[in-house]
Amino acid sequence: MFDDILEANSRYAAGFKLAGLDPTAAKGLGVVTCIDSRIEPLAMLGLVPGDAKILRNAGARVTDDVLRSLVLATNLLGVDRICIVAHTQCRMAGTSDEEIRGALGNTPDAAAMEFLAISNQLETLNADVDLVRNCSLIPPDTAVAGFIYDVGSGLLAPQPGI
Repeated sequence: MFDDILEANSRYAAGFKLAGLDPTAAKGLGVVTCIDSRIEPLAMLGLVPGDAKILRNAGARVTDDVLRSLVLATNLLGVDRICIVAHTQCRMAGTSDEEIRGALGNTPDAAAMEFLAISNQLETLNADVDLVRNCSLIPPDTAVAGFIYDVGSGLLAPQPGI
């Protein structure tokens, strides 16, 4: 079932050139973005491996675990700028946890899970940016900003006031 990825990995390893790469973020950048396969974080930001710490989850949400990773990245791994990048046509936007639970058959396991659906993408992005900015364990001089990535054009738009 996974033979294709093992074969691809063998080809990748044959030309592997990242051994010895410094574990810090060379460009001081931390990126929180969505798991959507239309998003290529390094390419869309003009980066290469080693430039940034990339954190991905459904909806590009700042969860407890993302915040934990950002605390470590800013204090131990050279991150001094954080971009939270939501995107157009996000499946998590414009829905609710209740709708997602319904799609999953309203099972007890689905009822117990918080999916962090996004009813208003800009409000949610603003709230997530504020969460990071107000985290006492992230250095206060860390720059934090919110962006919307357009999956149709490839353009990244900063969100004014965020």
